[in-house]
Amino acid sequence: MRAVEVVGYDPSWPRLFAEISTEVSILLGDLVLSIDHIGSTSVPGLSAKPKIDLDIVTVSDDVLPTAIDAMRAADFVFHGDRGEKRWAFTRDHQGYGFKLYLCGPDNRAHRERILFRDYLREHPERARAYAELKRRLAVEAGGDWDFYTGGKTGFVSETVRLASLKT
Repeated sequence: MRAVEVVGYDPSWPRLFAEISTEVSILLGDLVLSIDHIGSTSVPGLSAKPKIDLDIVTVSDDVLPTAIDAMRAADFVFHGDRGEKRWAFTRDHQGYGFKLYLCGPDNRAHRERILFRDYLREHPERARAYAELKRRLAVEAGGDWDFYTGGKTGFVSETVRLASLKT
């Protein structure tokens, strides 16, 4: 089992997001409504796994098959639908990687990820608590990724609930 690695914030993460965002924008062109930096690397100062997460929102659900085919034909590894009508792709590089999700414009999981990201950006104390939780879980997980991910579920759900109260 590969250990869960949580590292301190890296100021290069926004640049890496911009680079992959530009590449995907060129690849998918007018199929894209938005490309959003999500996940812990999108929150300044937050510790994270060294993987840049992106949600690529298409202009409609109808163009998803075309977008999926284009991503599969490029240098991305396809992982299918994760059960949220979000199609996952990865690409790894030395020391970091990318996890991209394609979804339609009304995707609930995407909305929740944006709420979570924005809440952590606006509430540094909540972001610090999340970083502490992730570091602890990474050690306790001993390579068990389900344990690590499952251990964050309650915190993420509560944060999305708090963010929803603001809107």
